[in-house]
Amino acid sequence: MKVITVQNNQGIPKYKQIISSIEKTIELGHLKKDEKLPSINKVCLEFSLSRDTVLLAYDELKKRGIIYAILGKGYYVKSVEVSIKQRVFLLFDELNIFKEDLYNSFLENIGNDAQVDIYFHHFNSTVFRKLINDNNGNYTKYIIMPTNLTEAAPIIKTLPVNEVYILDQTNEELKNFPSVHQNHLKDIYNGLLKGKSKLKKYEKLIMIFPGFREPIGMRTGFENFCTDYSFDYEVIPEFKNREISHGEVYIIPTDRELVRVIEKSKTQNLQLGQDFGIVSYNETPLKKIVENGITTISTNFEAMGKILAEMILKGKNEQIENKSDLIIRNSL
Repeated sequence: MKVITVQNNQGIPKYKQIISSIEKTIELGHLKKDEKLPSINKVCLEFSLSRDTVLLAYDELKKRGIIYAILGKGYYVKSVEVSIKQRVFLLFDELNIFKEDLYNSFLENIGNDAQVDIYFHHFNSTVFRKLINDNNGNYTKYIIMPTNLTEAAPIIKTLPVNEVYILDQTNEELKNFPSVHQNHLKDIYNGLLKGKSKLKKYEKLIMIFPGFREPIGMRTGFENFCTDYSFDYEVIPEFKNREISHGEVYIIPTDRELVRVIEKSKTQNLQLGQDFGIVSYNETPLKKIVENGITTISTNFEAMGKILAEMILKGKNEQIENKSDLIIRNSL
């Protein structure tokens, strides 16, 4: 059986005809794993095609993981799973409970004909660069969490420009890429504004901001709010070795520091929501019940995953700010 067929006047781009015919040949069992495909030159000559047209088809199949290339030898069948239409490179900073919600929502909405491979850079620039360099050209879509890595933009720009999506955080250098992201400055400002009437009963707002992984917009939004509405405030890098004073409210981006504050309040016999307050960042199921409820400022991570999947499936090129809200509970 002929591996590739291309016809004129079909109304279908010829590179897509090449892809379709190779898929069909594999599905029928006439091309098996590790078998060689016709060379680019042979296909060009047989069907009077440009080299770019054939390369486009082979590159698309390569990105989907269906074929692979051996330098100087040609192209070979890598997988007979031709139903996979999208092969997605998903680069997270880390995995935690709310990022897991995002990931599961994305998988649920992207569909069964997509293969999603997840990687983690753990806020390490060297790992970030290596993962992107090693996987450049091997996927149909690249979803990147750049976090606050200063070197992220030039590395991301080495990827195919029309195949990149930015997730969770973006910045001015990445503004031309489609994204689903949080606006941490606006989100924390508006969240505190919504809770202003409850915050007024406290004497001082304290943000625990380590500053290594946390977006700087969180701190800026907090400081702007306190300045605009005349709240006494302080920013500290960690809670360790600190005493809680009556009338303080702690704004806590990290769950590790949240635990430390609650543990300390127990040793001081302080009543949360009366003697002092807490506003945590990022909603988790446990925060609904811990200490009869922890107030949170949080985006909807499940919505973020769904929006991202829809953008990819529909080929949208947009920059979307995911919604955030203040969920008021006993701790305020």
